[in-house]
Amino acid sequence: MSKYFERLCGLVRKAIVQYDMIQDGDKVCVGVSGGKDSVALTLALAKVQKYINVKFDMVALTLDPRFFSRDADFSLLEKLFGDAGIEYVIKRTDIGPIIFDERKEDNPCSLCARMRRGALHDMAKELGCNKIALGHHLDDAIETFYMNLWNEGRIGTFSPVTYLSRKDITMIRPLSLAEESDVQRAVKELGRPIVKSSCPMDGVTNRQRMKDFITGRCKTDPSFRKKSLNAFQKKDLDGWGIKKVK
Repeated sequence: MSKYFERLCGLVRKAIVQYDMIQDGDKVCVGVSGGKDSVALTLALAKVQKYINVKFDMVALTLDPRFFSRDADFSLLEKLFGDAGIEYVIKRTDIGPIIFDERKEDNPCSLCARMRRGALHDMAKELGCNKIALGHHLDDAIETFYMNLWNEGRIGTFSPVTYLSRKDITMIRPLSLAEESDVQRAVKELGRPIVKSSCPMDGVTNRQRMKDFITGRCKTDPSFRKKSLNAFQKKDLDGWGIKKVK
């Protein structure tokens, strides 16, 4: 096993235990966009499933927005997950055509995110899942914190575990303790396929600008990410305080 993948699996297990993310009998739907984060999460969660002291089922799910009214090609992921024995489902949608062709949104990201979330929640329930695992890592949490602070004037970020009462489903983020570099190293060393996003807004979003800021900040202070995590945990910001230790 790749030493970097082993480290990533350890961080996933640590997050699951510390935040009590998964219990016996759960069925977890892993949201797979095709990018490095979701692919790494799927493979790591499948590995952790084999040795963690929790019995749960999982299924990987890709929602294809069909940007430019075309079906995206996920055949590489179908083979990857098939070889790994991971159940994999692809759901085609009309989110792309609705947003870009019909509505011609000037600022499409917010609406697209809402529509994708809704479709993901509904499909997860159809598959009999009570939890959804997302590939957000620590860098994403830090970026979200500063986006909320500077754009909306509020202090907060996403939570490692969030229960959605309206849908009766729980969102979990098993990569919460992993830095983006942990994910990048694991995927690179494993040589696993990545499906690049065909979204017309890819790489030009506000989040990308924030990502660039965080990268620059870490060049002057390499411990910036760890300091941010410590601050989140000490203040129990949005549920980041350690809940359970084994």
